[in-house]
Amino acid sequence: MRSFHFPGRSLVYGRRAMCATSHPAASLTAIETIRQGGNAVDAAIATAAVLAVVEPHMTGIGGDCFALIAKPGSRKLIALNAAGRAPKAATAAWLAKASLARIEPDSAHSVTVPGAISGWIRLLEDHGSLPLARLLQPAIALAQEGFVVTPRVASDWARNVGKIARNAGASKHLLKSGRAPQEGAIVRFPALAATLKRIAKDGRDGFYKGESAKDMVAELRALGGLHTLGDFAAQAESAGYVTPISVPYRGVELVELPPSNHGIVALIMLKMLERLGKPHPEPVSVERYHVLMEAARLAFAMRDAFVADPDMAQVPVDHLLDDAVIAKLVARVDRRKHRPQLEPLPQPAGSDTVYFSIVDEKGMAVSFINSLFDEFGSGIVTAKTGIVLHNRGKGFVTDPRHPNCIAPGKRPLHTLVPAMVLKEGKPYMAFGVMGAHFQPMGHVYVMSNMFDYGMDAQAALDAPRVFFEGDALLVEETVPEEVVAGLKRLGHRVATRVAPWGGGQIVVMDRENGVLIGASDPRKDGMALGY
Repeated sequence: MRSFHFPGRSLVYGRRAMCATSHPAASLTAIETIRQGGNAVDAAIATAAVLAVVEPHMTGIGGDCFALIAKPGSRKLIALNAAGRAPKAATAAWLAKASLARIEPDSAHSVTVPGAISGWIRLLEDHGSLPLARLLQPAIALAQEGFVVTPRVASDWARNVGKIARNAGASKHLLKSGRAPQEGAIVRFPALAATLKRIAKDGRDGFYKGESAKDMVAELRALGGLHTLGDFAAQAESAGYVTPISVPYRGVELVELPPSNHGIVALIMLKMLERLGKPHPEPVSVERYHVLMEAARLAFAMRDAFVADPDMAQVPVDHLLDDAVIAKLVARVDRRKHRPQLEPLPQPAGSDTVYFSIVDEKGMAVSFINSLFDEFGSGIVTAKTGIVLHNRGKGFVTDPRHPNCIAPGKRPLHTLVPAMVLKEGKPYMAFGVMGAHFQPMGHVYVMSNMFDYGMDAQAALDAPRVFFEGDALLVEETVPEEVVAGLKRLGHRVATRVAPWGGGQIVVMDRENGVLIGASDPRKDGMALGY
């Protein structure tokens, strides 16, 4: 139990339903949807749509989504991959002619065909109970009538004015007199409201065909993109189900989506931590952060070398989780100093995002994530329809020899990772930690905080975070000075991060007491809400 002498958040308890999201309007929408007869999937679609309006820098209908679903009475989890694909014209010949060293994050080439709407509708058709038009109504109302800008959203919006100003559509829809809206301001998105109405009326065709698709293709082609109406039409039915992957850890089991998703990084890290043995007794300590970061660098290097679209490349999942490979990685972790050189990786033989959790009255649990990747994605916004386009394509590489090289209809390495924890084979916790490449690291923090250190779900989210960018460790302001100094003594280059790392949401299904427990990250504006 937390000390009530200090500022903080209490756990949220409920008996019938629970949600945890990054925005109050989204949490309210999730609970209202369930109270009005919807299930957890219905609530997830309504919540995702609201977040696409009120957190336009983090998510949108121009992004992608992934989900894990646990249905009551079933031990088999349902995993959805709704990642967008590269245009059919993104061929090796085009790549050679373009001579690209990388896919620039603000270029039209960084925009894969958005997969979110395909994913929403696939989930709704297969597992929902309410009409799409009804579920989109709260988002339409907020976009049309206006929503109040919350503190974290205002801060992130202001930090991205330069990026927004570079695109005419983005400036038109996201700035007023060249400025970002301030905290407490009321903002309306009439063009986005009209687009959501078309989707509500026509379903997939309201996005992947007709006016919306024409506007997106025109915007991208004008900026040098290779996209066609055919690419958008092909994406409409592309969202599909995949087989989850998992590893045991401290008596529970962490479940992630498989590649092209990078949830496997969290699984690699947990296997490394198990082999490394009992963690340092203090969760906020030089020793713990050092070991975590050294293990993370190796796990992410394995990701960068091997993770790609399994439809178009050999992705050696068994190799990445093999005990002998894990042992080789662990042998490179030096507890006494930072090792800047990773050395050659073991090879196989022969060869800004929103996350939320919802549990409904019948026990269906949804772990859902929807994102634009970078804040405001590519920074490209369609002039007529107000769609903010993501930049997932920057996850591709341009080396034709690499399994993750851009190619026609290919999905990039994807950072969106919803997660679920099983206990005694049953769903125990739906959770996620947003934050682009940080996400699997966030999963490891939550798992270790709860199952190594005995923290409750809220404390596990509150705890200070450290992660690397390039060759530097970026720490949050809450990391004590003595810990920063100790990391420097071990050879790490350390700096303070401008914004905190990620933002997580958790719903725990406490079967022993028959209650639901919600926790929401204070790094965001959101809240857990239940009844």
